[in-house]
Amino acid sequence: MQGILYEEPSFWQFLFVSVIMGGWTAWRTGKSVADGWQNYGTLVVYILLLGVGIRFIHHALFHGTMLSPQYYVVDTVVLLLFATLGFRYYRTRQMTNNYYWLYEKASPFSWKSK
Repeated sequence: MQGILYEEPSFWQFLFVSVIMGGWTAWRTGKSVADGWQNYGTLVVYILLLGVGIRFIHHALFHGTMLSPQYYVVDTVVLLLFATLGFRYYRTRQMTNNYYWLYEKASPFSWKSK
């Protein structure tokens, strides 16, 4: 897996920076976009920028390559997964709390009409 998904000598570095730090930041970005009633396209733009920031952290802390399209895509896909989950979770809460007479939760990430 090293060389395909991450370039660090240890998986733990990738897990800490991309999944834990980046995932938490992406989740909070998804929450922020949902709270502002913005659309999913706005979230994607923010995550593309966050992917650059995560690549910089890999570069600054672990001497990774800053401008590597392969690792940028991997990091951004991981971030987009967390951001989408956060966005859907908070949008579901918004829809079911603000429009409780119209919608009810179908799952933590979706709602349905009553």
